[in-house]
Amino acid sequence: MTKTSMELSQETIVELLTTLKIRFEKHMNRHEGLEWDKVQAKLDGNNEKLWSLNEMERTGGEPDVVGLDENTGEYIFYDCSAESPKGRRSICYDREALESRKKHKPENSAMDMVVEMGIEMLTEDEYRELQKLGNFDLKTSSWVQTPANVRKLGGALFCDRRYDTVFVYHNGADSYYGARGFRGSLRV
Repeated sequence: MTKTSMELSQETIVELLTTLKIRFEKHMNRHEGLEWDKVQAKLDGNNEKLWSLNEMERTGGEPDVVGLDENTGEYIFYDCSAESPKGRRSICYDREALESRKKHKPENSAMDMVVEMGIEMLTEDEYRELQKLGNFDLKTSSWVQTPANVRKLGGALFCDRRYDTVFVYHNGADSYYGARGFRGSLRV
C-alpha cells in the first residue's frame, strides 16, 4: 500500500472527526472518564491512524474509544457497530484458507483486510470486553484471532452473543457466511 493511497482529504478528515466525536459523546459508557479533546489531540495530524479509522468507518465498523492504555498513553478504538461490520462479511479467515478453496472463493479474507486497513483483529478476550459495553452480534458473528495450534489444524474461531451469553465457536478457516465478518481494534 502506498502512502498516497492512505491520504485523506481535509473534508474527509473533518467529516470523520465529527462522526467520531458525536459517537463518543453519545456512548459515554464505553469510555467513562475520558475526554474527546484529548482523543482528538492524539488524532490531529496522525494521518495513518486517521486513514485506518476511516477504513473502519467506511466498512461499517462504527469505531469508538473503549479505553486508554495507561502504560503507553494510547487510546483504544474498537468496532462498535451493533452487528459485525457489513463491509467485512462473507470472507474466510486468512489467505491460506482463501487459497485452499477450490470453488466459490470469497472476495477476501479477514486477516488480509486487517493488514490492508492497518488495524488488529479482536482477540477473544477483547471481544468479551467489548460485550461488557453493550449487546453486539445478536444476529451476526465475528472472526477473532485464532491460536496458531487451532489454525494449523485448519480451524478458526468466531464469536457472537446469543441468549445474553457470549459464545466462542470453531469453524473451518475456509468457511464464510453472509452474517460473519470481523471486528478490529486500533491504538492511537
